[in-house]
Amino acid sequence: MTYPAVRLKPKAEARAIRHGFPWVYADELVTDRRTQALAPGALAVLEDDLRRPLGLVTVNNASKIIARMLDRDPEAVIDEAWFAARLTRALAMRERLFSAPFYRLIHAEADGLPGVVIDRFGDTAVIQPNAAWAEAHLDALVAALVAVTGVTNVVKNGTGRARGLEGLTEETVILRGAVDAPIPVPMNGATYMADLMGGQKTGLFFDQRPNHAFAAALAKDARVLDMFTHVGGFALAALANGAVSAVGVDASAPALALAEEGAKASGLAERFSTRQGDAFAVLEALGTEQAQFELVICDPPAFAPNKPALEAGLRAYERLARLAAPLVAPGGYLVLCSCSHAADLSAFRNASARGIGRGGRRAQLLHTGFAGPDHPALLQLAESAYLKALFFRLDG
Repeated sequence: MTYPAVRLKPKAEARAIRHGFPWVYADELVTDRRTQALAPGALAVLEDDLRRPLGLVTVNNASKIIARMLDRDPEAVIDEAWFAARLTRALAMRERLFSAPFYRLIHAEADGLPGVVIDRFGDTAVIQPNAAWAEAHLDALVAALVAVTGVTNVVKNGTGRARGLEGLTEETVILRGAVDAPIPVPMNGATYMADLMGGQKTGLFFDQRPNHAFAAALAKDARVLDMFTHVGGFALAALANGAVSAVGVDASAPALALAEEGAKASGLAERFSTRQGDAFAVLEALGTEQAQFELVICDPPAFAPNKPALEAGLRAYERLARLAAPLVAPGGYLVLCSCSHAADLSAFRNASARGIGRGGRRAQLLHTGFAGPDHPALLQLAESAYLKALFFRLDG
C-alpha cells in the first residue's frame, strides 16, 4: 500500500521514537495542509526531519498525541491478519499465566495496539477503542478477536475521558452475541460480579488482582474496611482468606449491589456489609465513631489523571491517608493505592507518608505492589505503569 508521509520537526526527538517511544505530540510534527487534511485515524508513514522512515503511524490532528506508532514496518498492512498476529502473541502470555480466561487481553501500547483495551470474561470480551484509528478498524479487530480467542460475545465500551480527547463519541453496544446479566468472575477464592454494559470501565478491575491477594494474606481474623470497593474489590478476597468481617464503601449504589451479589455467590454474605457515601465523609464519620479495623484499604479513582491535576491530586491522597490511618487498629495494616500515572511512585509514597504522619501514626512500608502481569508496562511509556499499591504496618 502507498501511505501519505508525515514528518517530524527538527527539534523533535527522533531517537526516542527509534528506541520505542510510541507517541508523537502535536508540537513535534510538521502540520502542513496535507497533514491537516488527514482524517482522524488515518495511516501514514512517519519520517524524521531528514525524511528517513521511522514506521507506520496513525494520525489524529484533533488529539494532543497527533501520531501513534503502529508498526516499525512502514509498509505494514493493517488488516485482520495484522490484528490476529498481535492478539495471538498477547493471548499466548495470558494463557500461560492464567488457568481461567478472565484477564486483560490487550493493554494498549504495551501489547502493540495503541489506545486499545480488551478485557476478557470467559466467552465474552469487552473492547475499549479509545483512539480514532481503532474505531476506524473496529470490524477487522473484532473479526480477529473472535477468530483468535473463540469468544462468542463482544461488547464495545466506548466511554471515558480518552475517547473525548480523540474526538470520539460515547456509546456502549453489543457487537457480537448477547450479554444479558452480570458475569461471575472467579478471582482469589471469591466470585465477583462484572456488569459489562453499565459498570465502570469494562465492568471489573483485573489490574488489582495480585494486590488483592497480598492484602488477603494480611486479612486472616481481621476486621476489614475496603474504601472505594466497587464490586467487592479487596473485601471479598479478604473474606475468602479468613477475615472475620468486611465493610465495603462506595458512592455507587449499583456497584455495592453487585458487591453484595458477589459476596452471596462466594458464600461470604454473612460477614460482608456495605456503606454508601462519599469516601471522605464516610472516613470522617468512622473516625467520629472511633471505629477500628485490622486492615484498611483505600483504592480511589485517579485523583491526578494528568499533570495539571497533580498538585491537587497529591493533596487528596495525603488527606485520604490522614483520615484512614487513625482507623487502623494498633499493629494493623493500611493499604493505599493510586492509579494516577501523573503521580509517580515517589510522589505518591511521600504524600501517603505525610498523611499517615498527620493522622498521628507511624508506619513501616512492607510491600509495594503494581498492576498484574496481564497489564504489562511498555518501558518507554511511563503512562503504561500507572498502578501503585503501598502496604503499611502501623505502630502498635
